[in-house]
Amino acid sequence: MNSIVRKLTVLCLLAPAAWAADAAAGKAIYATKCKSCHGADGTPPAAMAKAMGIKPLSDPSIQGKSDTDLEKSITAGVGKMKPQAVSPADAANLVASIRTMK
Repeated sequence: MNSIVRKLTVLCLLAPAAWAADAAAGKAIYATKCKSCHGADGTPPAAMAKAMGIKPLSDPSIQGKSDTDLEKSITAGVGKMKPQAVSPADAANLVASIRTMK
């Protein structure tokens, strides 16, 4: 195998890891943009849950959504939640963080 093919093979194997969402980065974004309504651990305060109709992020109806659907909920809003101004990478990181709240 020549060196160019070898380098391309290595890049192809490493690239998905570089694109993987970062739950730790998502947790930091969550703390600034989501925590006040959704609670520190994904369980909203009772009054907020009742007033806004928010389910815990551990709820099977939330965890059962696809990453794409969760990202859309974050960036476009859902129910009474307003759209959040985050980059696509930050939305993916938020979803990775939400996935840890099972």
